[in-house]
Amino acid sequence: MAEETTAKTLEVERIVNDIIAGIDREREREIISRRYGLYDRKETLEQIGELLGITRERVRQLEKAVITKMSEAAADLPHITEVETVIGDLLKEQGGAATVKSLTEAILGEDASKIDHSRVSFLVRLAPGLTHLDENDHFHNSAALASKYSEKQVKDQVKNVIDAIKKIGKPVSIKEVAGSMGHPESAEVEALASLSKDLATLNGRWGLIKWPMVNPKNIRDKIYVILHENGKQMHFDEIAKAISESDFKRKDVTTQAIHNELIKDKRFVLVGRGIYALKEWGYKKGTVADVIEEILNKAGEPLHRDEIVKRVLKRRFVKETTILLNLQGKPQFKRTAKATYTLAEEN
Repeated sequence: MAEETTAKTLEVERIVNDIIAGIDREREREIISRRYGLYDRKETLEQIGELLGITRERVRQLEKAVITKMSEAAADLPHITEVETVIGDLLKEQGGAATVKSLTEAILGEDASKIDHSRVSFLVRLAPGLTHLDENDHFHNSAALASKYSEKQVKDQVKNVIDAIKKIGKPVSIKEVAGSMGHPESAEVEALASLSKDLATLNGRWGLIKWPMVNPKNIRDKIYVILHENGKQMHFDEIAKAISESDFKRKDVTTQAIHNELIKDKRFVLVGRGIYALKEWGYKKGTVADVIEEILNKAGEPLHRDEIVKRVLKRRFVKETTILLNLQGKPQFKRTAKATYTLAEEN
């Protein structure tokens, strides 16, 4: 009984070798191997032309002719049915579309090299049952099931996902994105979203690449994400620890760097000794005395110290004694009765 074909039994290097060996002329084998990075880094038309002593345009013509010939006779290429079966099964598992990177890692492991990625991309390009998308400014190097998507259909569907996220206007789960599109399959929507360079995902939510909540680019953005995810104030030591334990691409930051950025960015408000919250939660910058002054001003009447303490503690995470010392020691506050205070300028 023949061994069942699975992703782990797809010998990518052997398959590529056999396909390249089927190209009649050595010069054409060199062009394809070098252009698609099958044995070394990818080379430009100019680099290959200089090596072979022909023009850039001639290299382009020969490359196109060979690829066209192989594509037209794809069904006869060695192992191509095996390639389609393995990659096709992976695509079905991943919602019908996936990046070449994720496919390569599924086949060869997370330590797959750039050459491995190039080889899988080359095989996807040749397989008639698969749709291939070249990498550009908006798309990752990707693959899809040809029975489900043409290249145009992939791009149109990805645009629909992007438009849906733009309309929602904030990072959301892929289920919410699919719901807003009236799409019954969240897995398919997520597969399409993964192909786009204009989208990013973090902590289970998808959004535009320019949104810090899904694509934090600097320390301040990462602090914002951590605080937002936590949903309440945090000490800067806690923030630093949370970043080091996060899924961020770069998380090797010092506690001092975190503290410095918290001080500089207007999105963060100091609400206690070393404790910060987000301004968008309704917090305002200022000392404890500033907060007391605002509370009394807004009240428009004297308040008992217990009520003042209660209201301050909703906005600042300090000790009760700190509030009382400010009430008793600052000239802008005046006691009008037992344990009752008002603003000095009002009297």
